[in-house]
Amino acid sequence: MSASRSETAGAALGPDEPGPGEARRRERGGGPGAELLAALLDGMDAALCAFDADGVITHWNREAERILGWSAGEAVGRRGFAGWAVRSADAGEVEARLLAAMDAPGRQVHEFALLRKDGSRVLVRTQSARVPGVDGKPTGVYTAFSEVHAQIDLERSIALSEALFDDASWGVVLVDVDLRPTVVNAHAARALGAGRVSPLGRPLGELVVRGVEELEGALHHVLAEGAPRGLVELWVTLRATEGQDDAEGEGERRRCWRSGFLRLASPLAEEPVPLGVGWLFHDVTEQKLAEQEADRLRFRASQLHRAGRAAVECEDPMEAATAYVDFALAGFADHALIDLVEPGGDRLVRAAATPSGAPGPCVPVAGAGPEGSGIPVRYPAGHPALQSADRVGSVRASAGAGAVTRAGARARGGGSPAVDVGGRAAGEWAEERQWPGDTAHALCTPLRSRGRTLGVLTFLRTASRPPFERPDAVYAESVATLAAASLDLARLAAPGEDGGP
Repeated sequence: MSASRSETAGAALGPDEPGPGEARRRERGGGPGAELLAALLDGMDAALCAFDADGVITHWNREAERILGWSAGEAVGRRGFAGWAVRSADAGEVEARLLAAMDAPGRQVHEFALLRKDGSRVLVRTQSARVPGVDGKPTGVYTAFSEVHAQIDLERSIALSEALFDDASWGVVLVDVDLRPTVVNAHAARALGAGRVSPLGRPLGELVVRGVEELEGALHHVLAEGAPRGLVELWVTLRATEGQDDAEGEGERRRCWRSGFLRLASPLAEEPVPLGVGWLFHDVTEQKLAEQEADRLRFRASQLHRAGRAAVECEDPMEAATAYVDFALAGFADHALIDLVEPGGDRLVRAAATPSGAPGPCVPVAGAGPEGSGIPVRYPAGHPALQSADRVGSVRASAGAGAVTRAGARARGGGSPAVDVGGRAAGEWAEERQWPGDTAHALCTPLRSRGRTLGVLTFLRTASRPPFERPDAVYAESVATLAAASLDLARLAAPGEDGGP
């Protein structure tokens, strides 16, 4: 080991080891310990120099050489920084503040302007501490320093990390390469319906009921290919916890998370080694639902407008009524039925229907007249269509749901409780109600005109569609109002119909 190289190695800086002067004497004799210590000092990310009790530099590593440009051979052996690494006017103050660490406990932090070898100045932040000898008395000082802007960058990174995991308005989750959460901030914990500790190390499938495949697919993509360029919107269904709204179903909550992903790699490896994924997300469920509802309303308003334009061109009022129903079916239901009240009675007669086997237009039933003549439909007591006619309000029903629900309001307001319909298979449930066998959801709405109930309009959905909801009932009532006006006109035009109330 060369003389200048040996000067970069120094004594261990712990309390039970000799001070810098003693270490320097040992190093002149060489040995594996000196070589190891020299390698450790030169491998440090921070610049390091040490002074003995007289202020003579005893240690100078490569990071110090990189920052200031002075080599170890040029630095070791000098007394203080005066005249070469510090302006002469500042040298006394700098030396006094550095050596004061020998008489103070712990570390002392200072900022100095040092001189590079090329004459330029650099602002550094130093941390100094005394080096105790074997007798416990201070034998020197060691100083670690780095450029202030680099230190500030590090502090900003640490502060950002702490802020993200404490007060961020976005959910932040760190996921390891096994796709298990390792850190969860407070916002994410609330969104997941868990604490900040309980999700750690657990599979995502234990927190997400549906949508976990898409989420894990996105995480796998980030680990393999890197982060996507834009944000990703993921729909997930979570298990509801106590005290949370259960709007989607028992024990579940459906949410839309606008997510961004970052691949995390170790900065210490020669080649990037993935440590996991940083997942940031924000709940946009209310916004997305509002957008979907606005799109739905615009489409339905457009359909009603188109239906009105088509209906006014129909000479036959019955044809106009079915035109309204045909336009309403698009994106709304799979089947539609028009049942009219039998003249002089309270039974319902099938007047028009869509084909039961395949999609098609709503057409009048052979032998049925607009005045309600024909063969009555064999609806059992308590049938949703009969309830709708009796209550003058919309009624929703679903196979296996266990309830028939009053969806609309009476003509003068009010509501009614749910009525049990049992939980049989959908096919059997539909056949009992005289509906096509693939029916899973139904919405019955009364056809009202001039203060009378003319019949019932029924919309049916298969199991591939969701159940009818209250906004669907409002739309169905709008369609029924238009269709009822045409049916009333058809009844007035029928022979023998007086049109009286």
